[in-house]
Amino acid sequence: MQFEVWAPLTGHVAMRLDDEAYEMARDAERDGWWTVQAPASDGSRYGFLLDGDPVPRPDPRSRRLPDGPDGLSAVVDFALLPEPAAAAPGIPLQDAVLYELHIGTFTPEGTFDAAAARLGHLTALGVTHVELMPVCSFPGRHGWGYDGVAPWSVHEPYGGPAGLARFVEAAHAAGLGVVLDVVHNHLGPAGNHLPAYGPYFTETHHTPWGAAVNLDAAGSDEVRAFFLGSALAWLRDYGIDGLRLDAVHALADGRALTFLEELAAAVDELAAETGRPLFLIAESDRCDPHTTTPRAEGGLGLHAQWNDDFHHALHCALTGESHAYYADFAQAPLAALGKTLTRVFFHDGTWSSFRGRRHGRPVDRRRTPAHRFLGYTQTHDQIGNRALGDRLSASLSPGLLACAAAVALTGPFVPMLFMGEEWGAGTPWQYFTDHPDPELAEAVRTGRRREFAAHGWKAAKIPDPQDPATRDRSCLDWAEPEQPGHARLLAWYRTLVALRRSHPDLRDPDLAAVRVAYDEERRWLTFRRGDVRVAVNLSPEPVTIALGRNGVRVLAAWEPFEHPGADGRIHLPGESAVVLGP
Repeated sequence: MQFEVWAPLTGHVAMRLDDEAYEMARDAERDGWWTVQAPASDGSRYGFLLDGDPVPRPDPRSRRLPDGPDGLSAVVDFALLPEPAAAAPGIPLQDAVLYELHIGTFTPEGTFDAAAARLGHLTALGVTHVELMPVCSFPGRHGWGYDGVAPWSVHEPYGGPAGLARFVEAAHAAGLGVVLDVVHNHLGPAGNHLPAYGPYFTETHHTPWGAAVNLDAAGSDEVRAFFLGSALAWLRDYGIDGLRLDAVHALADGRALTFLEELAAAVDELAAETGRPLFLIAESDRCDPHTTTPRAEGGLGLHAQWNDDFHHALHCALTGESHAYYADFAQAPLAALGKTLTRVFFHDGTWSSFRGRRHGRPVDRRRTPAHRFLGYTQTHDQIGNRALGDRLSASLSPGLLACAAAVALTGPFVPMLFMGEEWGAGTPWQYFTDHPDPELAEAVRTGRRREFAAHGWKAAKIPDPQDPATRDRSCLDWAEPEQPGHARLLAWYRTLVALRRSHPDLRDPDLAAVRVAYDEERRWLTFRRGDVRVAVNLSPEPVTIALGRNGVRVLAAWEPFEHPGADGRIHLPGESAVVLGP
């Protein structure tokens, strides 16, 4: 078996493989690369010795780290794992309903196998794709996954490579696609061995996490190849159907051909080669349609992006919150929501009081399909970055939760749910870590408390990220969906998902065809998508709304509802929603 490693900063490299030492030779054709042939098989442990250091370091391209990021790498023979790609359902984004899921808290066990055992819940719900939060290796057992340090590996406590392969195989067998969240903008603060090997980071740019990943300085060709290779490996070796790219606005990249364009081109090439509809979904706070404009038209060529503006407007309309970035949306939240439903971004070149400047760029609605954007009421960020990790269900009535679901699941954007929202989960989703280093653990704990103290929170109220109870509180309670109040909301979600999947008008990509009306004072909003009309009343008081059309039937109603009268008016109970169609 050939082992190789890019280590341009070193003058000597050796490999330790199952207690045997092997000298590595420079590759004559690839600058900075070292290679060696050695007998190995699935599970063989190995590491690299740099410049005489007696302690072996893991392979930057480790596929498995049985003892964590500071331990030895292990060989993975993918021929011994399931081939999940063979059964991939191939559902395109236009028809998708995504479900964001964290393996470590989806079940108390926190493993791929335990999550796979719950896939029947998702098929009954009707979603089409599971979006896994990051699964690459990080120190400790529990964490969100965004402090990963080995981008080619799979977190061992979740089940390692074999566990992920089994999960994808089970998801595909259930008719579900799998999207994986990957992080290219930084690595975690502990267990990162990449700087010992080469210029993976550069001081030319700085990010909230320190030195930037080197995408444009000397040595960046190999760094790009490293991250491109890891992205393609998830799609090729595990049969993953798409990738969610974390915070692409934080990628410092000054080259003419950007990393994101390279990645999009490589994924499109792999899709053509395999005949599978692979896609890339960006998280970006730029409010810039350039992110998802096809490369042939001068854009980056990613396939979709999260739309936080839609979330923020809907959140303000539901909760009345006005702090931090919500301030931009809080003055007239229904107007803001109406704008996002028809023009995608609230900030399309408008003034942002939160940023103190103009922000965003308009979307060309006649050329840009709606499935270039994801719409959601809750995400891991929007819940977990709150002081207490409280969900909407902690403060809103069931009726308002139903209204939120109606807007997201019948609106123009590809819907995404966050695990547990479909039954109004009573469990929070809090920020938790498991750093083995006591100093780092204390720094994280202190930093979290300091952050929220600036917003008036007392330190004692902020959950300790390092306390195992914080993670345990964040696990879903699978007894809840059977309880009456939760079961009613779950049935509502199932109805709305089924409507979206059965009514072509609700998947129509034409943004210019969306029509919206609202009353800010009386707190109602309606929108039309083809022959389907949706109305939500966020006020506790009943309202009468002129839809201007009769002869429609009720497709879904949260509260008992009479058909529109001959004058086309509807009488909508307080805190309720209705979907009407032909």
